[in-house]
Amino acid sequence: MGEEGDEAASGDERVERLIGAASEAPIIRLVNFMISRAIERGASDIHIEPFEKVLKVRYRIDGILVEAEAPPRRLQIAIISRIKIMARINIAESRLPQDGRVKLRIGGEEIDFRVSTIPTLYGESVVIRILDQSAVPLNLSTLGFSSGILGRFRQMVNAPHGMVLVTGPTGSGKTTTLYGALQEIRSAERKVITIEDPVEYQVPGVNQIQVKPQIGLTFSAGLRSIVRQDPDVILIGEIRDRETAEIAIHSALTGHMVLSTLHTNDAAGAVTRLLEMGVEEYLLPSSLSGVLAQRLVRTICEQCSAPRELSKAFRDEILREAGFVPEGDLRMGTGCAACGETGYKGRMGIFELLCLDEPVKDLILGRADSGAIRAAAVAGGMQLLRDDGWDKVRRGLTTVEEVLRVTRSN
Repeated sequence: MGEEGDEAASGDERVERLIGAASEAPIIRLVNFMISRAIERGASDIHIEPFEKVLKVRYRIDGILVEAEAPPRRLQIAIISRIKIMARINIAESRLPQDGRVKLRIGGEEIDFRVSTIPTLYGESVVIRILDQSAVPLNLSTLGFSSGILGRFRQMVNAPHGMVLVTGPTGSGKTTTLYGALQEIRSAERKVITIEDPVEYQVPGVNQIQVKPQIGLTFSAGLRSIVRQDPDVILIGEIRDRETAEIAIHSALTGHMVLSTLHTNDAAGAVTRLLEMGVEEYLLPSSLSGVLAQRLVRTICEQCSAPRELSKAFRDEILREAGFVPEGDLRMGTGCAACGETGYKGRMGIFELLCLDEPVKDLILGRADSGAIRAAAVAGGMQLLRDDGWDKVRRGLTTVEEVLRVTRSN
């Protein structure tokens, strides 16, 4: 009993020491500076990573990790404890992954942060996701759509019923596009319900549900309840399994507009993914309105954008990779203070939109593979992701390197 009491006392002392270290003014100032600097630079995440001899800090800016000034390694425990106190995470637990949230007022703005900790070899690694509502363009017309694709996509999401999917890898801006669509279609006459994991941004006038698998509130369980809430529009954060896919499709068939995401490389791949999940092929042509595939490319910094000549070697490399060399107003950023010497500032989407016309519907009914569906869609006028990217290169908005970087798997 005495030993247990000693252990509890030493545990309490340890927590007190951690709280004491984390409450020192220099540590509070350092953490606040780190967060303010990240917001100033337009970062989406702050990574604090302990290694044997250094504590690394990196900001994810426009999708790319950039190293920031590293604080002294000896301050590691105090910095991480301070972040855990802010996010109301158990400060005494350092052996298990933990998650928390914090809301801070920075520069007159209230900003939400999601905090995730995970134990590594040299201490806890922390990632702070910055959920800055004001930095997200919840407006379809500012995302980089060409007028042709935007017009067709708007028609799809404004239809009274049907299912519209947005596909792409993690971090390709799918959720932002769906929120942009919601902004367009929410109105006093329509009930909109979302089920998400997690709810990252709050949309006024929209009922948003956070999934909680630990208590049985999964996408499929939540969806079954949503359908009984008499919605007009349902947004599902992601279709991950057959049950969710089937409820989504039946909702679309029974007069609801359903918006969701899938992890596939291109638009045609979404159809085959649904078939692989076990969805009956005869249900898709009548429920699926269209599939938008997207990626994010960094845009050239307007302050240091300059005309560009491609070297012979680079032209040959592009020719091998893409089959042709884009011509037009080719530009690149030379690097300046405004863009942190990167030559890029901000991002825009590149898109391909699969419309289900008759040839595509026939191929789906015949369970054709994604290659055949893609070929039929292109024959019907679909512009591929990379082609939309080349169009933005020709207009001097982004670089060849960016388009190749995000479309290499296609």
